[in-house]
Amino acid sequence: MQRTFDDLLTLLVPVDCVCCEMEDAVLCGSCAKKVRQLCKQPFRAEQESPALVDVDGSAKIGVVAAGPYRDELARCLLSFKRYGQWRLADVLAPCLSKALETAIGGRSGYYLVPVPSSGKAYRRRGFSPVHLLLFFMRMRRMLPHCPILDVLEKPGESSILMAGPQAVRKVTDRLFEQVSGRSPVERGGGGQKGLGRGERARRVRGSMMVGRQKGKELRGRKCILVDDVLTTGATLAEAARAVTLAGGVVSGAVVLAATRPPAYASVAAKDDPPVVIKTQSKIKWLKDE
Repeated sequence: MQRTFDDLLTLLVPVDCVCCEMEDAVLCGSCAKKVRQLCKQPFRAEQESPALVDVDGSAKIGVVAAGPYRDELARCLLSFKRYGQWRLADVLAPCLSKALETAIGGRSGYYLVPVPSSGKAYRRRGFSPVHLLLFFMRMRRMLPHCPILDVLEKPGESSILMAGPQAVRKVTDRLFEQVSGRSPVERGGGGQKGLGRGERARRVRGSMMVGRQKGKELRGRKCILVDDVLTTGATLAEAARAVTLAGGVVSGAVVLAATRPPAYASVAAKDDPPVVIKTQSKIKWLKDE
């Protein structure tokens, strides 16, 4: 049924591969294989993110990345987030799931906490990339032993409003743009792309919280933060602060891609990658205390 639906959608809304521009596929088989290859060996990435490294060189939070933010993986993520190519979740969600499995190592008792998009980004896109990937994972029954705790929110922003008529209108507008052949127009900034370390930290400081009611189900839980892209680590640091303040235990984080991968990340994308999960950080990954 899914293949039939995809074929019908291709007839109604013709698409090209987001990487090589081959016709009739949002991501051709060859490029999909390259994305999976880039995510073949997840790796530790926290040491390359200044906001996640303490003054003594130890990591505040252990982070596992599915792959480096480059080539086909970067193009897929950009199209998925900016242009609403939701069908790319069919390839991206398994990559994220593999990174989560690597981080958790088959153990149970961990809860996945998605990092929310800002209200402005949500209204511009019409969806939250991380939440959509986790929803896809749940529908495909990936990591069934890891419940999702959607407890983080942006102060002063109503999730009900963001999921209401505004989001429906955005999706409708995007479909019209695809059918008419017009390119999506980015409205306004608001993102963190191009910002320096200090500006990123200032922008996200105090930007997340856990509601009082949601805090009750979070208290004492071992949490794995989930985000799409790791840059300076400021967003994950802020999410960890909010979760810890609400009584949760931040055991680590997982991202789909790291913009500053360690040198061994390029090796991890080759055919016979070595085991490169460990770094020089002094943190104990997935703390149980």
